[in-house]
Amino acid sequence: MPRVLAIDYGQKRTGIAVTDEMQIIASGLTTVDTPKLMDFLKDYFAKENVGKVLVGEPKQMNNEPSQSAAMIDDFVEKFKLQFPDMELERADERFTSKMAFQTMIDSGLKKKQRQNKSLIDEISATILLQDYLVRKKI
Repeated sequence: MPRVLAIDYGQKRTGIAVTDEMQIIASGLTTVDTPKLMDFLKDYFAKENVGKVLVGEPKQMNNEPSQSAAMIDDFVEKFKLQFPDMELERADERFTSKMAFQTMIDSGLKKKQRQNKSLIDEISATILLQDYLVRKKI
């Protein structure tokens, strides 16, 4: 079974998470500088069997797109051009950053470690992917 990869796209950094081959567990993979993201994905897709990519869709509480939605929409269009055969799905990413930060607190990370924005991005992508796996089972 192919893996599912989740992307928490950001202007500076992008968090990436991936499932195992059985699509049971979501794990943080890495955080990539956003300008290097397409090269990273090209290399990763060449090495791993990925069947679907989830891209976070930022929304406000009233379900309207957030300010960063246009930037992410641009990325999605470029992604579709670069990887036309890859299935892409958008997923609501509201609260993933807050949940990621709370996860860091609950894990006992020190304040200095919790300030690592790269780690927050990676955990956010993992939460996005784990939520997808839970919804898929329902």
